[in-house]
Amino acid sequence: MTIKPIRDDEDLKRVFRRLERIFQAKDGTPQADERDVLVTLVEAYENKHYDFGPADPVEAIKFRMEQEGLTPRDLEAFIGPSGRVSEVLNRKRPLSLRMIKRLHEGLKIPYESLLAEAT
Repeated sequence: MTIKPIRDDEDLKRVFRRLERIFQAKDGTPQADERDVLVTLVEAYENKHYDFGPADPVEAIKFRMEQEGLTPRDLEAFIGPSGRVSEVLNRKRPLSLRMIKRLHEGLKIPYESLLAEAT
């Protein structure tokens, strides 16, 4: 594994192409180690060169649902009854601090993303 710094957008594209090939690597393998290092490099490069700002809370939740293959029913443990989950996902109810804490602890969604609408 030869890893080089990401200095420009061409390097970034090269890293993305490599990540596409190794992203599903099993933990504990050399490819998984390479993936983890490359993801860290991409995050550092993007944080330095692009201002994405924090994610929208609902979009952050939906993204995690997609990543983990979760359904709205799976969110009941973190948000409450199905009606409340629906209201949150449809932006009819804001997240409470209790929901934010549970989503962060249970689904590892960054606080920064979950609190974005409060700023």
